[in-house]
Amino acid sequence: MSPRAGELERGYSVPPILGADRTPEDRGVPRDQVRLLRSDPWGDAHHRFSDLTELLDPGDLLVVNESGTLPASLPAVGSPGRFRVSVSTRYGPKLWLVEPRWDFGRPGPVPLRPGEAFEVAGVPVRYLAPFPGVRRLGFLRSLGDLGAAMRSVGRPIRYGYLAREYPLDTYQTVFARVPGSAEMPSAGRPFTDALVRELRARGVEFAAILLHAGVSSLEVGDIEAGTPPVLPEPFEVPRVTVEAIRRARARGRRVIAVGTTVVRALESAADGCGGLRPARGFTRLYLRPARRTRTVDGLLTGFHEAGSTHLALLSAVAGRETVQRSYRLARGGGYLWHEFGDSQLLLAN
Repeated sequence: MSPRAGELERGYSVPPILGADRTPEDRGVPRDQVRLLRSDPWGDAHHRFSDLTELLDPGDLLVVNESGTLPASLPAVGSPGRFRVSVSTRYGPKLWLVEPRWDFGRPGPVPLRPGEAFEVAGVPVRYLAPFPGVRRLGFLRSLGDLGAAMRSVGRPIRYGYLAREYPLDTYQTVFARVPGSAEMPSAGRPFTDALVRELRARGVEFAAILLHAGVSSLEVGDIEAGTPPVLPEPFEVPRVTVEAIRRARARGRRVIAVGTTVVRALESAADGCGGLRPARGFTRLYLRPARRTRTVDGLLTGFHEAGSTHLALLSAVAGRETVQRSYRLARGGGYLWHEFGDSQLLLAN
């Protein structure tokens, strides 16, 4: 593989100026007017997000994630001093996976020992063990209600590249129905109620899944080498969505996922014979170019960091060459990265 062909797997450089440090609204851009790069195996084209009304055909099916964002960042205090805990995923009544961080802009690992007691937003907890292979994440058991603590004093998870703090509403999509994601299913953020109405009026259809996203995807090396640690995340693909996808397929229409969470949920519900069934549970599915997707024809998404499991999934949808070519164009064309950045419509063919 040539150096140029393998650049996404080994890591590429995104200049800081391409990291969206504010919302589109703060940049003077309406939500649905962020830039949109349409990419397929034959080329790329520059658009605005609202151009979806022209890029999608009547009968195309958009599958969205109805998970809402939680105020999942909580203050903590223990033997290391004061720090923060990003609550990722709940695995039982009192069992949680969390990411202890020194603060919003400074990650861990925070030196916590198995069995150590500390407090999260005033709730007594006990640190159990690190997540296998990922020192920055760990399991804890709470002796109180962390859900109530989030509702009382929680703040949205944010990272050091953001210039300011935003309220929780900023991190919600128009599709959010069930709170549960540690981080926003950000592919749906550029949609507005008006754009959804216009798409429906043009014959574009919508269906929904539910996947509660944990903290940001884990970094991996070569996206073809082995299986990286993937956080188990709760999901549900309801029967009504399975039936909507079957109808779209029968009419020869495209099924387009709004976000990598939707692809993971649908692929987790695939029956192994090219079909789809209603399903719910936890998914640890890792998609990569060698494991191409079977349930979608395209993906609406943001731009992702090199080496992330998200990036591997993009290649599973549209092919490695399409992703590599489009990312070179996006970097050269000044597209913005991160959750408040620009968007991409990736089509398999």
